[in-house]
Amino acid sequence: MYKKAIGGILMLQMLFLAVYCSMLLSNTRQGDRVKSIYEIKLNQIVLADKERSTMEINMQSSSQQRVVTYRVLQRPKQDNLRWFTEEDYKNLLRIVEAEASGEDETGKLLVANVVLNRVKDEEFPNTITEVIFQKNKGVTQFSPVANGRFWKVEISEETVSAVNRALAGEDVSGGALYFAARKYAEVDNMRWFDEKLDYLFTHGEHEFFAE
Repeated sequence: MYKKAIGGILMLQMLFLAVYCSMLLSNTRQGDRVKSIYEIKLNQIVLADKERSTMEINMQSSSQQRVVTYRVLQRPKQDNLRWFTEEDYKNLLRIVEAEASGEDETGKLLVANVVLNRVKDEEFPNTITEVIFQKNKGVTQFSPVANGRFWKVEISEETVSAVNRALAGEDVSGGALYFAARKYAEVDNMRWFDEKLDYLFTHGEHEFFAE
């Protein structure tokens, strides 16, 4: 009877140990599975971070490319002459004819150069037409525009040649931004030229100046 009781106790202990070991093994496997899932998630996060970093780099690169493209499309101010309109061309012909009808072709080229130099300069408007019609404190910059001669001239072949040369890039002006015919100009106006500007040279009846 006693031996049976001892045997029963041993059987219970063994059964309990078996159940405990089974539970421990199950927990270990569960722990490994959880650890495995965590590592997978962690790897996914790292991978996602790498992909995001790559995407950000690509986006930055793409953004920089767009900026470059934008600048190319907008063009620097000095390149605007490549994009003059038909109106710009006709107005340049008129102002050159009106200002330099008595000059030789070089004199006409110089007037065209001055207009185009102003287009290139940050202190003046961006287009040929805007430069020609610009007013400074209500005063028109070119007298033929003010007195109406601008609209009445007949364009000569020499003027067409001079303007085409200027638009093709020929510049003999030395950077001149102003010109004046002293014998026709008002005294006060010429005083401003002499005091405020740098004299460059004279061609025909025009004196040319820079700032």
